[in-house]
Amino acid sequence: MDLISLRDEDSSFRVRVLGRRMPGVLHLHDLLDAEVVVTSSFVTGSLSVRLLPSDLDGWGRSLDVLASGREIVWLEDGSPEVRIRPLDEEHGTPTVLVEDLGRSCVSVLLPLSLEPGWIDEQRRLLEQVRRTWPSEVRQTSPGVYEWRH
Repeated sequence: MDLISLRDEDSSFRVRVLGRRMPGVLHLHDLLDAEVVVTSSFVTGSLSVRLLPSDLDGWGRSLDVLASGREIVWLEDGSPEVRIRPLDEEHGTPTVLVEDLGRSCVSVLLPLSLEPGWIDEQRRLLEQVRRTWPSEVRQTSPGVYEWRH
């Protein structure tokens, strides 16, 4: 299931959620396995990532920032780092920059001709992921977890 899907006729940037990392294991249950997939006429690649509930919350906040016309950085504490500009002056379109400096040392910049309403579509995808894999564990103190009721 896509958490993020930004595409035009030539290129795409997607974050696909594959499922829970370790369902039923209390401290790992809410961790999601995912992959970042970049496709263009020049380059195609993917990276495995793990998403925490806080990463989904961060993506939701990032969508609010994008809607206000400002650039965002998402997953900046991990690899890859994702930068999205709602309007890149040089290209005249939104752009996505994916930097995997921690593992492959590769960066990819994708200018994308996106349809109006693309931010609302990303919000819809986020809510779909949250409904499919809701957070079912809470951390009561450092290193102490319990199931939500």
